[in-house]
Amino acid sequence: MDAVDVIAVVGPCKPERLMYAKRLARLTNRAFFAASRLAGSPYPAEEAAVLASWTDPAAGAVVELPDEVPAEELIAVFADGDERTRLGGIVCVVDAAHLFDDLNRDDYLPLRDADSGVAAPLVARAQLTVAQLEHASTIVLVGWTALSLPELTTIMALLSHLSPAARLRLHRDAIEHLVPGEPYTCEQDRPGWMRVLSGAFEPHMTDRRVSALRYEQVHPLHPERLGRVLDELEAGSFGHLVRSAGFCRLATRPHVVAQWEHVGSMISLNPAAFDERIADDEELLAIGQDLAFIGLDLDHDAIVRVLDAAALTDDELAAGPAAWARFTDPFPDWAGAVDRSE
Repeated sequence: MDAVDVIAVVGPCKPERLMYAKRLARLTNRAFFAASRLAGSPYPAEEAAVLASWTDPAAGAVVELPDEVPAEELIAVFADGDERTRLGGIVCVVDAAHLFDDLNRDDYLPLRDADSGVAAPLVARAQLTVAQLEHASTIVLVGWTALSLPELTTIMALLSHLSPAARLRLHRDAIEHLVPGEPYTCEQDRPGWMRVLSGAFEPHMTDRRVSALRYEQVHPLHPERLGRVLDELEAGSFGHLVRSAGFCRLATRPHVVAQWEHVGSMISLNPAAFDERIADDEELLAIGQDLAFIGLDLDHDAIVRVLDAAALTDDELAAGPAAWARFTDPFPDWAGAVDRSE
């Protein structure tokens, strides 16, 4: 049986997202499922896949997803499904005039609908938004007429850096026909930061104010000095840092590779891999630091300089893990992940 082709519509602006999704479904003769239809489900992405699977494969479906569904979870649900549906595209609808506001929000959402009654962890709304942008196959900009041409050019270049694989479209009365691409799989390399780290970063649009930087350093980071660097980065001392992500090691937690996740004013370091769990035929996720920085008016040399200063000196490195364990570490504990007894 042919799989139902699904286009998922996401984005931080609910009215514009719903309007676009409804019009897209009508103009492409696809079945439509609104985010309100998924309300109350403890697993909205899975509910969306089930609803879509009941539609005519010859027509396909458009599904509007609620705010609390992470893009990675959406992709995983369809990629690991029963082959009755395929995720042919993710359309992210954003208000161009309020993009920076959306990426700088400091509030959190539960990962499940509030009506479901299922307890769920919280996630930063800005993190949900940037992930939707990074994994989108198409980014549709609404509200762009409020911007000057230089402002619009900068916004589009920034989006191209965040999501180099996405098509950028300015919303007008007519909706451009969307040709489904290859189905999404769990293996994703769409986010710009991933492409920066892999050396395959080629944004379609550029602007003199927008740039990306890859930072590599084999020495682990002194956590107290890193904390001060993060304060400087957030304060805008080296330009407007919009997004940074990658992998790092704290000297106080030397056998753990941390996932560095930052957008706007939100940053987290969480354990991603443990050296003792690496199989003989596997490679380390990172030896030291491998980080990507994307933003406006960035001072690359200054960023490299302060991060190098946060790394252990040669003398500190030679002192070994027993000495590192005594460093001040302002970051939250990783339950069960840190062994400071060495």
